[in-house]
Amino acid sequence: MRKLFLLVLLAAPLSAQTTGPRPGDLTSMQGIIDALYGSISGPAGQTRDWDRLRPLFIPGARLIPAVYRQDSTPRLRELTLDEYIKLAGPGLEKNGFYETEVARQVEQYGGVVHVFSTYESRFKPDDPKPFQRGINSIQLFNDGKRWWIVNILWEGERASNPIPEKYLKSSN
Repeated sequence: MRKLFLLVLLAAPLSAQTTGPRPGDLTSMQGIIDALYGSISGPAGQTRDWDRLRPLFIPGARLIPAVYRQDSTPRLRELTLDEYIKLAGPGLEKNGFYETEVARQVEQYGGVVHVFSTYESRFKPDDPKPFQRGINSIQLFNDGKRWWIVNILWEGERASNPIPEKYLKSSN
């Protein structure tokens, strides 16, 4: 019995999910953006790493998708991080979801950074074509100790609004 207990105890860290940010998540712009995409991506049936995602955001941050009604009228849906997790989490986990950055445009002044992060979304990482593309407009702030996500505003590509070629190539 003791051997079985030790075997379970030793195997537990291999199957346990990460809790909290990983080393490097908060120390660079690349790290925080990688952590953002990594924490929401995963196979069907897997709970996302919300404990890794939450510390990326400054208190009061907003996630704001641009949505379009049937008549093409645009509007914004403003969500807190917890509202986003509650709304998007079940679908991400049920269907599988992998979002990857394919290009980046960066503007920076001091600790204030604006990133246009062009993304592709797939249900499985090896799907030949994405089911969605778009641009995440990410506001970042570096307080001298670490990086924070302040807000994310995003819009998915539509036939009537394709992603311009300049946002399909990284400039920085």
